[in-house]
Amino acid sequence: MSENTTEEPHVFPVGRRPGEILFATLTMVIALALLAAIFWQTTWLPGKRLAAQPRFWPGLSLLGVVIFGFLHAMSRLRVTRTPGRWIEATVWVRSLEFICWYMLYVWAIPVVGYLSATVLFCSALAFRLGYRGRMIGWAALFGLCVVLFFKTAMNVKIPGGAIYEFAPESLRYILLRYF
Repeated sequence: MSENTTEEPHVFPVGRRPGEILFATLTMVIALALLAAIFWQTTWLPGKRLAAQPRFWPGLSLLGVVIFGFLHAMSRLRVTRTPGRWIEATVWVRSLEFICWYMLYVWAIPVVGYLSATVLFCSALAFRLGYRGRMIGWAALFGLCVVLFFKTAMNVKIPGGAIYEFAPESLRYILLRYF
């Protein structure tokens, strides 16, 4: 390298990154709760090999999350603290909003139907993220394409919405069959 270049080698932080311990702890706690619930959420199938049991692979994965989360948390406890860890935590809490959006979407499907819910929520999320004008239309088109892909190409059977009961008989048949 010549002496005139301004490139410096990439420098990595020595200390703990904001939110790192919080993330490791939350991940371990959630994985432990899921691991504790696995015994009454799954069954043991007699005559099946261990690897074919319904709880084997999820249990193994959750156990890995717990073990590696614990090891990660222990390795980071000795590192000096960095400022901003609570700011990082508020970002995570704010992102829970999108879990609520998804749950609302899941609850809306049996009421208004898969097509209506998907187009509505794609458009609403685009609006929520700050898009306006033509981008809302693109989001609605994306929602339509998602429905068409899942209902036609993948042949996913999703029950129609309760609102379809108010449609005339001929339209109800089309809505329930294709949307």
